[in-house]
Amino acid sequence: MTRKYFGTDGIRGRVGEHPITPDFVLKLGWAAGKVFAKQGKKRILIGKDTRLSGYMFESALEAGLSAAGVDVYLLGPMPTPGIAYLTQTFHADAGIVISASHNSFEDNGIKFFSRSGEKLPDDVELEIESWLDKPMETVAPALLGKARRINDAAGRYIEFCKNTLPFNASLQGVSLVVDCAHGATYHIAPEVFSELGARVDVIGAEPDGLNINKGYGSTNPRALQDRVLEIGADLGVGFDGDGDRLVMVTRTGRLLDGDDLLYILAKNLQNKGQLQGGIVGTEMSNLGLELALKEADIPFVRAKVGDRYVMAELQKNNWLVGGENSGHLVCRHVQSTGDGIVAALQVLQAIQEADGQVDVLLKGMKKMPQSLVNIRTDDNKDALIRHPQVQAKIKDVEARMNGRGRILLRPSGTEPLLRVMVEGDEKEVVQALAEEIAAVITDVAS
Repeated sequence: MTRKYFGTDGIRGRVGEHPITPDFVLKLGWAAGKVFAKQGKKRILIGKDTRLSGYMFESALEAGLSAAGVDVYLLGPMPTPGIAYLTQTFHADAGIVISASHNSFEDNGIKFFSRSGEKLPDDVELEIESWLDKPMETVAPALLGKARRINDAAGRYIEFCKNTLPFNASLQGVSLVVDCAHGATYHIAPEVFSELGARVDVIGAEPDGLNINKGYGSTNPRALQDRVLEIGADLGVGFDGDGDRLVMVTRTGRLLDGDDLLYILAKNLQNKGQLQGGIVGTEMSNLGLELALKEADIPFVRAKVGDRYVMAELQKNNWLVGGENSGHLVCRHVQSTGDGIVAALQVLQAIQEADGQVDVLLKGMKKMPQSLVNIRTDDNKDALIRHPQVQAKIKDVEARMNGRGRILLRPSGTEPLLRVMVEGDEKEVVQALAEEIAAVITDVAS
């Protein structure tokens, strides 16, 4: 069966436009409640990021779940991976996240975690969708679900993050700039790093419901780079709006993306004899990462874009570490899902063990220039990719690259975008080639 609403990362869209409307989310809560209640599961956690619309959708989900006879535990603003963790520790049957991750405040979304803190299996998502087509019926008044708020959720997750490091680990003497993107980590991340002993300078931690990801965070790292250089910090740590993405900045202002951080983690685990296999990247991972890992005799495989696919590949191979160049990093030995704070702690530990020499950790890693062009379209993206004119252009560009690069066209799973990525030897060349392909797609779509 084909999903009608669920994408690679839950259900996402613009607030007020179907399906991101209060009536749909009410029905979604009821449908999810019916699926879990049918299995005898009647306890679900709900958390959210700092978007203004989160209040509205939290209430809608609560009402829908209660109507299905499911008890609800409200966590308030909480990073997505924190909700995954708390779903496990509360022995809940599922966790629901209200967030559109790195998108601006005008968007929102709903995603689910299973009781093990992992994304829901495809068959469960499909069953929820099947209930959305049925008339909504409320259980008997005596069977309605109850709701209560968990007041110590933040403290529980802070302790969990700290405990992913060895007991005697310390960040004493390390100066950090922490950028929370005015998102869900604003009251969590600074506490984690400061309680471990770091000197913390915080930016992007004044959410007002409208400024999430605006000018700050992993998708807007310039503010983090500027602040690190301004105060002479050792490192900068930047998250996205829901806390599952991570970028870092060195004391010289160098930006480290997910590929850089994945290589650091891989080499550190290899040096300690704890790697357990290889590394999972995605179709978007830089070819330089693949070549550097090959040189280090570390196996590498590519999954489809999306942390659920990275996790599936890790589980299939029983490997520990994988991620995306966007900064979604999965460290299975310490967390069940991609977690920006936990990944940052693992990277900081690796840097400490290398006496703070980030350049030493990245030795052998030479990334190839990549150019990514996003085309906003509501058309059938797969049909656009298959269009004869588009395919002819791709063949033309591949011939001109003569085996010295890659072309990837893929629909975004979270936004109405078709992404064109070209990778090769020279930055100016790959940029021009990506724009050539994008121009043909735009012409075809118009």
